[in-house]
Amino acid sequence: MSGTPEFSRVVRAEQVKRLTGETHIAADEAERVALAKRFGLSALDRLEADYSLTEEAGAILARGRVRAALAQPCIATGEPVPETIDTDFALRFVVEDGVVEGEELELDAEDVDTIGYDGQAIDMGEAVAETMALAMTPYPRSPDADAVLKEAGVMTEEQASPFAALLGLKGKG
Repeated sequence: MSGTPEFSRVVRAEQVKRLTGETHIAADEAERVALAKRFGLSALDRLEADYSLTEEAGAILARGRVRAALAQPCIATGEPVPETIDTDFALRFVVEDGVVEGEELELDAEDVDTIGYDGQAIDMGEAVAETMALAMTPYPRSPDADAVLKEAGVMTEEQASPFAALLGLKGKG
């Protein structure tokens, strides 16, 4: 991807210390249309977040909540499948020079997703858009999906199981 992200809300690193309380951001209609195109959505009716930023051990920590109303095309029918996202997020922005490629990090329950940045500014709009994308249902299915897949000859997980043939033999002996 080149250029500025569709939903860009830049926060300069030196501003973080002065920010208090929560910040609210919301994508406007043009931003939502562009994001829907980028993520292959049928519609993106709402994308907003409330978050707070703090500095912690040379990193910027963002904690908040993202909310979205969207529709994705069904994997079988292509019909729009509505979805509502309402989820908390925690992100740690670290200066890219401080992240060594291939370096292993010890993770514990307090660790959060880490995003590299240039040391000058972070883009909370892009971070929220990516958080929404990660929270979306990976393979949305409309109510008609099973019938369409069966008609196309696609087996269910149970039918494709290596044990399906054995179950079919049960009681035939």
